[in-house]
Amino acid sequence: MAVPGVIPIAYEPKHRTETIGRYADGQFLASITYAFPEGFRLEEGWEEQKRLYAVLHTFDTEGNYRDSDIWCAGTWAEQRRIPEGVASPLTRAQVHRGTLLRSLPRRSYTDIAIRPFRVTHDGVLFGLVMREDDGEEWAELYPDRLAFGEPWDGTYDT
Repeated sequence: MAVPGVIPIAYEPKHRTETIGRYADGQFLASITYAFPEGFRLEEGWEEQKRLYAVLHTFDTEGNYRDSDIWCAGTWAEQRRIPEGVASPLTRAQVHRGTLLRSLPRRSYTDIAIRPFRVTHDGVLFGLVMREDDGEEWAELYPDRLAFGEPWDGTYDT
């Protein structure tokens, strides 16, 4: 089966694609995700390099990439020190993502279909990137590491 030019992503409430959909100006994909900068090596101090991001990507109605709002809420080390409450990086990321989502007029949560894109922020790759291995092609959402492939129905694999 050929790789589609526009990759479907299914809306799944209470799962990792629960904050995707459409709004007045197109489509959106939001997430909260931990990520390491590209080229990172796991060694002492990794907890300070693992960063938590609140992300909002926007697309036009045809699935063409428009823009990204990517905000670092803190590190894994900070989350371990402050696991709960308003100062927790996870809480800050959730609040920020909520603010970003509320800024989208006429927002509705539903399936989307977007074209591959990539953007680097703080040395971290964000985007929907085409991948290939042993003749098999798929699209992978970074840094979330959700893979979309045949039968191209919008479901993902981790």
